[in-house]
Amino acid sequence: MNIKVNDNFKNIKETYLFSEIASRVRAYKEAHPEADLIRLGIGDVTLPLAPVVVKAMQDASAEMGVKETFRGYPPESGYEFLKQAVSDRYSTFGVSLDLSEIFISDGAKSDIGNLVDILGENDIVIPDPVYPVYVDSNLMNGNRISIISGSKENGFLPMPDSITEKKSAVIYICSPNNPTGAAYNRDQLKEWVEYALETGSLIIYDSAYEAFVVDDLPHSIYEIEGAERCAIEVCSFSKFAGFTGVRCGWTIVPQALKAEDGTSLNKMWFRRQATKFNGVSYPVQRAAQAALSEEGMVQCMENIEYYRKNAALLADVFDSKGVFYTGGRNSPYIWLECPDNMGSWEFFDKLLNEAHIVGTPGEGFGEAGEGFFRITAFGTRESTEEACRRLAGIL
Repeated sequence: MNIKVNDNFKNIKETYLFSEIASRVRAYKEAHPEADLIRLGIGDVTLPLAPVVVKAMQDASAEMGVKETFRGYPPESGYEFLKQAVSDRYSTFGVSLDLSEIFISDGAKSDIGNLVDILGENDIVIPDPVYPVYVDSNLMNGNRISIISGSKENGFLPMPDSITEKKSAVIYICSPNNPTGAAYNRDQLKEWVEYALETGSLIIYDSAYEAFVVDDLPHSIYEIEGAERCAIEVCSFSKFAGFTGVRCGWTIVPQALKAEDGTSLNKMWFRRQATKFNGVSYPVQRAAQAALSEEGMVQCMENIEYYRKNAALLADVFDSKGVFYTGGRNSPYIWLECPDNMGSWEFFDKLLNEAHIVGTPGEGFGEAGEGFFRITAFGTRESTEEACRRLAGIL
C-alpha cells in the first residue's frame, strides 16, 4: 500500500508490558503443565460484582427490553443520574463539583490516553516508574517527555525539585501510585499544585486507587486549594467496584481550566468526546450509580477490605524477611526491592520457576523500576496465603 503511518509509533516498545508477561507465562505453562501458578501480576480483580450492582444492571437491562423505558445513544458525557452520584461522592471529600465538569467514560486508561487529543505541543513531565499508558500515549503523539525518577531514597514520590528546568508542562501524577503503591500526603500534593500554578502547568491526576486510602491522605487533588485551576482528575470503577470487565470511569475537567489563549479545556474535552466517543451503556451507568449508593459503598468497600487484608498478609512476609517495599497499606500494590541485587526480569524468572508465582518486573514500568518488582493483592485469599508461604520459602 502507498500509505504513510504515524512514525511516532516506532518510538514505543513493540510489545506491551502485560502482553510480554502473558507470553512468557504461556510458554512456561506449556512446558510445565503441572505447575500450579499463582497470578499476582496484572492488576485484575477476582471478587464478583457487589449484589446491589448486579441488581441495578439486571433492572436496567430489563428496561432496555420494554418500549416505554428503552434508551438509545447515551449522552456523550454521561447520564445526569451518574454524574450526580459522582458529585455526591466528591462532596464526602469536601469537594464541590458542577455536573458539567464530570465526564463519564469507559475507564481511566482510555481517558488518560485520549487527553493528549486536546493538548498541543507541550513539555511532558512523567514520574518513573509509571503506568505505561502515560508514556506511550505521549510518544504516540510525538510529545517531548522529561522523566523524574522515583527511588528508594524519596520513597518513590518525586517532588517538583526533581524537575531540572522550571517551566510550564503537562505533569502526570498517580496517587496512590501504580505500580509503587506510594501515596502523596497533603503537604506534598500542595507543593505540586503550587508548582503548577506558579509555572502555568497542567496536572493530569490519576486517582484510580483512592478507595484504598485509609490514612489521612487526599482522595482527590481538588482537596488542595487551587487545584481546580491547574488539574484534570481521572478516576475509575475498575478497582473500587470491580468493573475491570464492565468498564466505566470518569474524568473531571473544571470550568476554571483555561489554556494560555483562554480556551476552555472543559469545552474542548466535551467536543472531543462528542466527536470520538458514543458514551457508556445505560445498564453500566445504572450499575455504576448503584456502586456509589449508600448500600453500594458498603458492599464495594467490603471487597476493598478483602484486598487490603491480602496486601497486609504479603507485607508481613516482606517485613519478616527485611525486604524494602512501598505500598501495601493505602494501595493494592506492593513494590518490593528484588533480593540479592537481582534484576527485575531475573527475579520474575526466579519467582516463576521456584515459586510458581507471576508478578510484574519493575523494569517494565521504566528505568527507575529496574531492581524492583510489583505484586498485587487482587488474588483470592487462598491463593494469597499460598503465595505468602511460597515467598517465605525463597526469600
